[in-house]
Amino acid sequence: MIEYRMRRLVPLAFLAIFAACGPSNKNVVVEDFAEGRIVDLSITEKLTGTSEFLLFSTPKKTQFLDGYIQGVITDYQDNPVQGVVVRAVASGENTLEEGEARPSGFATSSFDPGVSDTNGFYRIRFSLPILSKKVDIRGRMLYNPGWEQERDNLGKAYEPQTKQSQFRLYYDRKNGRIIFSEGVRKTVVSPVTSKGAAKAAPLPGAEPPKPVEKPKPAGEAAGGDDLFKGFGFGQ
Repeated sequence: MIEYRMRRLVPLAFLAIFAACGPSNKNVVVEDFAEGRIVDLSITEKLTGTSEFLLFSTPKKTQFLDGYIQGVITDYQDNPVQGVVVRAVASGENTLEEGEARPSGFATSSFDPGVSDTNGFYRIRFSLPILSKKVDIRGRMLYNPGWEQERDNLGKAYEPQTKQSQFRLYYDRKNGRIIFSEGVRKTVVSPVTSKGAAKAAPLPGAEPPKPVEKPKPAGEAAGGDDLFKGFGFGQ
């Protein structure tokens, strides 16, 4: 009876040790300096190769930080814009085009392109290897990178105010600290003047583009003409 209990306890002990050694998604982030730009973080393990020994080999696993970079796309009047593509490209991966397969068996970073929804929100999914208990990725954010080709092919497109910007994503596994910084960003301003202000030299700068007026139907365009002109009255 004692031997039978020991046989049951040994596998349970191995399972407990394996669970303790595996990645834990509890307290993935303790300090968030990304200001809500990085969300839904988790840690996973992926097979990234094998470790060769004299008589045998064992699978090599690497921990990855998975999550999303989120943002919002609007027009100059702060209205959400749908269908705008946003991409993140890590340094050293600029030659890899969208959809191109990355080499297997290596701990490489990956970013899936995001597309803004009806509320203007986009989410870029990423999977980044944790090396020496840290993630430190630098790269570029590309905003609607194919807008020129889309304009030439379809005759219309959304030209982004900021074409691209530098970014850095840093994560410390030891203290659970996440940081996301993006390079110099442009801010749009337009000159305004109060109605009761005294006349003064105008401020430099252009006003935001005015919405294109839709052409009025033929009936409305001729609303000022005589309604009975076509019937020959008065002739």
